[in-house]
Order: sequence, then C-alpha cells, then structure tokens
Amino acid sequence: MSPETLPALLSPVPDEDGAPFWEYAARGELRVQACSDCGEPRFPPRPCCPHCRSFAGQWRRMSGKGRIWSYVVPHPPLLPAYAAHAPYNVILVELAEAPRIRLVGNLVAGPGAPLDSVPPERVRIGARVEAVFGGDGLPRWVLERS
Repeated sequence: MSPETLPALLSPVPDEDGAPFWEYAARGELRVQACSDCGEPRFPPRPCCPHCRSFAGQWRRMSGKGRIWSYVVPHPPLLPAYAAHAPYNVILVELAEAPRIRLVGNLVAGPGAPLDSVPPERVRIGARVEAVFGGDGLPRWVLERS
C-alpha cells in the first residue's frame, strides 16, 4: 500500500498559524516560520516569537536536510490501521539550518515509497536525511546520498 492509499488517520488539521506549513508542503517545499524581528525560526508555528515576543513572522524555506535525532519502531503498530506496514519507523529529524527545530516523520526509500520501505536496522541516530514529498503533502525523509 502506498502512502497515498493509507487511511487518512493522521491527516493534518491545519490551524490559522500552521496552515502555511501544510500549503508549502503540498507544493513540495519545507518551510518553517521565523521571526521577522530577531530572525529565530520557530516550530510549531505560533503567532508570537518565543525569543523576543514579536508578532512579526515570515516563512523561511529550508534545505530539507537534517539528521535523525531519535526514532522508534512500533511493535505492534500504535494505530491498528497501520498493522499491515509493521514494522515501520517514526523518526524525529533535527533540521540542519535550525537545530532547535525537530520534525516528526518516517524514513522511506523514496518519494511515494511505503512506510515499511526502509528496514528498521538501517535507521540510525545521527544519520543524515533529506525531506521528500509524496502525493499526500506529508514530509517524509530519505537517507542523504553521500
């Protein structure tokens, strides 16, 4: 089953602050909110900068590169609808340009690849990854080619 045919159990539910993140992701762009005054990136998106308290913000394009900061391989899956994909990984990625920002996703073999396309033994903390986008607009991650 491809990501496009997975049940929509974890579909984004955008709020006013986070909607632009999902709009950019649907276009294949990884962007995070940044303060227009102090320049600090912030995630999750919110109206006020936690560093300088400014309400001025912009959406900054990221390279999509990062490293695996942590991960888990659910056995059995946390959600019953994903049982056919077990074992699959859930990774926490620290962005290269913004190390304080960490995004949750899955390590896959390529855009549109299923959740179980990377064997659990290939997932390593510190591995360099880059974002890819399938037809569902969710950012997923692939191992960076050296």
